[in-house]
Parts: sequence; C-alpha cells; structure tokens
Amino acid sequence: MRFCRYNDNRLGLIDDEDVIDITPVLEMLPAHRWPFPPGDPLIAHLPHIREAALRVKDRSPRQPLAGVRLLSPVANPTKLVAAPVNYLSHLAEAQADPATFHAHQLKRIEEIGLFLKASSSLAGAGEGVALRDTERRNDHELELAVVIGKTADRVLPQRALEYVAGYALGLDMTERGPEERSMRKSIDTYSVLGPWLVTADEVGDPTQLELALRVNGELRQRANTRDLIVGIPQLIAWASAYYTLHPGDVIFTGTPDGVGPVSPGDVISASIEGVGAMQVSVRAA
Repeated sequence: MRFCRYNDNRLGLIDDEDVIDITPVLEMLPAHRWPFPPGDPLIAHLPHIREAALRVKDRSPRQPLAGVRLLSPVANPTKLVAAPVNYLSHLAEAQADPATFHAHQLKRIEEIGLFLKASSSLAGAGEGVALRDTERRNDHELELAVVIGKTADRVLPQRALEYVAGYALGLDMTERGPEERSMRKSIDTYSVLGPWLVTADEVGDPTQLELALRVNGELRQRANTRDLIVGIPQLIAWASAYYTLHPGDVIFTGTPDGVGPVSPGDVISASIEGVGAMQVSVRAA
C-alpha cells in the first residue's frame, strides 16, 4: 500500500492517479499526554491503519493526485540517519573534484560512519527545496529512504528488514563547504521525503532497485541499490548499534555519482523502481 500525507495533514491512500482520503482512520491512534513517547504514532501503528484503510477505502472520497500538495509521509521522526559516500561511483566522483568536496569529507564510509540530519530539515515533494545561500553550491543527492516501523535496538543484519515499515524517495540536499555534513545538510527543506510511503511488502527486495534523477529534464543520476557499499540491512544494524531507532525514523542510504548543483527555478524529477516518482521545485528561501 502507498500512504501519503497531503494538503492540511490529510492521510491518503494512493490508488493509481487518485488519492483516497482515509483521514478518519487516524481517530484510532491512541491519545497521549506529555511527555509524548518517541517516534511517529502513525508509523508505529501502521499495521492497524492498513487494516482500517482496507475497510473504508471503497466508500471514502477521492480526488486526482495531481491536485494535492504532498507533504512528507512521515510527520514526526526522532532522527534522520544518513550514509555518506555509500556508492563507489560517488566516492570516485568526489575524489576527482577536490575544489568542491573537501579532503576531510572523503574518507570511506567504513571509517567515518553515519551522520545525523536535523528532523526540522524534512519536507515533502509538494513543499519544494528552499536554498538559503544561493552564492554557494547546493547539490541534489537522490537516495532510497528507509522508514523504520518499530523500535530497533542493536538488531542483527539478518533480521534488520523486519524493522522496516516502508520506503520512500529521499533527496539529501547539500550545501557544499568545509563545515560538518550535519550542519550543511540540515537546512530547512534539505531532506525531501516522498512522494509517499510504500509499505515494505509492496517493494519486496530493496537491494535491486533502479533509481534516476533529472534536473530540468537532463539526466544527472542513474544507479541501482545493488551498488551500495554498505547494504540496507547492514545500515539498519549499524545505526541501531549506536542509537535506538524509533518508528518513523528515516535512513537515507546514500547517493550514487552524478550529484550536481541546482538553482532557484530548477525542477528536480526523481524516481525509484517500485517506490514512485516525484517532482520537486527549487526556489530561493
């Protein structure tokens, strides 16, 4: 199933070119008092939401997908985890361009580990990317995004995919410069997630997915997730070895070669096999 959050925080079910409004099923989510439990309650209760969605979808209102504004399908992650230089092709690309990619940022992923992005940088496809500093180079980085479905603490790689709620496209937008990755990649709207959440059962094997990105129609990135240096189960196990992953936490799995700059007015078109496609507009903040 494909779930989206849209317009004024409506919950939708994607059906071909339509969105079915299943917002009333959110009433089944438990009411919490402060302090609120960590994680996104919708993702934490997604199995029950799915059951309810199946019961109501045939009698719920629908509208054309083209007429809605898509928000991030995850509203309340506790953290956004990201994998740097996780394709050999991107590592080679970065090593060949020292003017853009600083030397201290080019160690192998096995040496430097994962990094965190601010959850406030999360945006949906319909919200677009707002560049704060247009005098510096700002790059697109298309990645498969993994959404954690249940609490994961020191999980084994062979069981890691049991903790996945679903997948989405991720744009790990990056302002180039000497600062730490977490700072340059945590600008508001620099973590685009969308266009919706595809449940793990629908995607099947996430290790064999084609992905592509175009800017204004020009092909910039094309790869397959089989080329990841550190695979998805290993990323989940590695992250959960250091910090507990909660429902709704997102892992950006890394980008291939072809990253390049965008400017206000550009349109990014991205797709991942089995997950979906989205268009994201770029503007000046």
